[in-house]
Amino acid sequence: MRVLLQRVRRGAVTVAGEEIAEIGRGVVLLVGVTHGDTPAEAEWLAKKVAELRIFENEAGRFDRSLLNVGGSALVVSQFTLYADTRKGRRPSFTRAAPPEMAEPLVDHFARALAELGVPVQTGRFGAHMLVSIENDGPVTILLEREAGGQ
Repeated sequence: MRVLLQRVRRGAVTVAGEEIAEIGRGVVLLVGVTHGDTPAEAEWLAKKVAELRIFENEAGRFDRSLLNVGGSALVVSQFTLYADTRKGRRPSFTRAAPPEMAEPLVDHFARALAELGVPVQTGRFGAHMLVSIENDGPVTILLEREAGGQ
């Protein structure tokens, strides 16, 4: 499972002209699921996101977590995080989990994050989404947890 985290001042998702989710200060999380991922990977990544110290203290050092600053999370499913571009010019997405496996795990990740005390908004799985990201810093971090804790 992969999570591309972007620290933001604002994030939003629009589907078919309607804004369906919006957050202020916090993180936008693009979440990809691969074959073999389980709820254990989702829970480990949720805890990592909630506790990752990526917000500055008064001295400007990364010393505060999402929980410390009372930030929110916008969770967006993103199968393209598992694109394979090694051959040819068209990405292959065979490493991405099928929707019937990925959707429950993305939902589980969002719930696990909420259970840790983070206010969570979500995109719409499988929809064509316009994702607005006002990256703060910019701070962009790739988190990954392979099935079985590798």
